[in-house]
Amino acid sequence: MNRILITGASGCVGQYVSRWLLENSDAELLLWLRDPTKLTAVSADHPRVRLLIGDLRESDRFADDLASVNRVIHTATAWGDPVRAEQVNVVAVKRLLALLNPQVVEQIVYFSTASILDRDLNPLPEALAYGTEYIQTKARCLQDLETHQLADRIIAVFPTLVFGGRVDGTSVFPTSYLTEGLAEASRWLWLARWLRADASFHFIHAEDIARICGQFALRPHEANKEPGQGRLRRIVMGQRAISVDQTVATLCRWRGVRRTPGVPMWPWLIQALIRILPIEINDWDRFSIRQRHFIHSPASTPERFGGTSHAPSLETVLIDSGLPNRGKPRMSRKVDSFT
Repeated sequence: MNRILITGASGCVGQYVSRWLLENSDAELLLWLRDPTKLTAVSADHPRVRLLIGDLRESDRFADDLASVNRVIHTATAWGDPVRAEQVNVVAVKRLLALLNPQVVEQIVYFSTASILDRDLNPLPEALAYGTEYIQTKARCLQDLETHQLADRIIAVFPTLVFGGRVDGTSVFPTSYLTEGLAEASRWLWLARWLRADASFHFIHAEDIARICGQFALRPHEANKEPGQGRLRRIVMGQRAISVDQTVATLCRWRGVRRTPGVPMWPWLIQALIRILPIEINDWDRFSIRQRHFIHSPASTPERFGGTSHAPSLETVLIDSGLPNRGKPRMSRKVDSFT
């Protein structure tokens, strides 16, 4: 029987992954978390579940457990506090890997963020130069992992924008920050419906992340076959790219808001809105505004690995989120020409 360690097991992605593996495998799950009361989608009393309760920076407490696992899915992360981000996202990862038994461990799925990669899945120099403490520590950790002695057993996964849970909090899964933001975004549609932006991005539902990770965890690990990469495999997780204009149009239809003829978001207009609206931006935000198109090739869905997507479109994401659907707006032909 496989022993799979899942760090950050009480988080949104961690719980989706844990639940999927519990339902689709016979593996023993070691769930590493800080607060067991936050574990809502998986029963702590399940015979194949064992909790490791503690901070990621306390890995020596679980040295015997770490030496016994066959697979690791490392979702735990930290942001906000620069010191803690460095300790958790860089130092603790190194220590965790050092405590694994090279004779036992077969695969490590390491979670990063797609924000630190360019279109071709190469590290962005700007991530180290301008990134927040979270972005910078993820970029530095990736550099270290590329040359780690276990690199050929590591799959680095890079989720794009993550949806999960429900806006009303009624799901057994935690609500992701992006799903929580749907209600707030809806309140700004009165303004967004007037604007047009040349920008695009990928998104992924946490259930689809779980399906991809589950396929990795249940199959024999293989050497990296991705073109242009080294020993460490890089996988960006995301559905087909969607434009900001498509996103606003979809939200308007969902919320019953009439879309209007659009005003292009010229750079000078963006700067004016930043000054007028209660928005604080940093160097990384400024880079993101200049970058505009955060798209990657390839962006992987469950279908790439023989699965089926839970939420392949923004409409299915909205259905899953529980955001109230107020019907289709009445739009004129003139307005349609601007979408």
